[in-house]
Amino acid sequence: MTDDERDTLQRWARRAKPSQALAQRCRIVLGCAAGKSNKDVAAEVGVWAQTVGIWRQRFIERGLEGLADEPRPGAPRRITDERVEQVLVATLERQPADATHWSRASMADESGLSKSTVGRIWKAFGLKPHLVDTFKISNDPQFIDKVRDVVGLYVDPPESTSPSSPTGRALINTRPAR
Repeated sequence: MTDDERDTLQRWARRAKPSQALAQRCRIVLGCAAGKSNKDVAAEVGVWAQTVGIWRQRFIERGLEGLADEPRPGAPRRITDERVEQVLVATLERQPADATHWSRASMADESGLSKSTVGRIWKAFGLKPHLVDTFKISNDPQFIDKVRDVVGLYVDPPESTSPSSPTGRALINTRPAR
């Protein structure tokens, strides 16, 4: 291991949140470079000894580039980040012409993606267009008068009534406790 590689590994190992996996791999390689066994490094870093062996070997074969993540298995993504962004912008900033909110089907028609894909995008970003986060005031013209009537009953209830159940029995026990 060269001095430059050691300096880079030590710098990467001190990283905070962005890449904890890379920082852990750097701590593994630095422990191995200090002459420790796989088992000792594994106990120190908190991984399996086999994991230490994997990262030791990858560093020996490929150097610093060997510590980077390899491509994941499976088919490559077919939906670009731009398409995802278009769905997000449309969901958050526009309203469909014939509805109060987007449904998966209406967004799928709008974006040209499948309903399942739209649902996966919304789930990944925690979007639920059918749920409303704000308080909605009724558009009933007599709404204010009805609110005043209901609030008035709570603030100044008629003296002849007390809270009761549908069976007519009082819900509040007015007898003093023994």
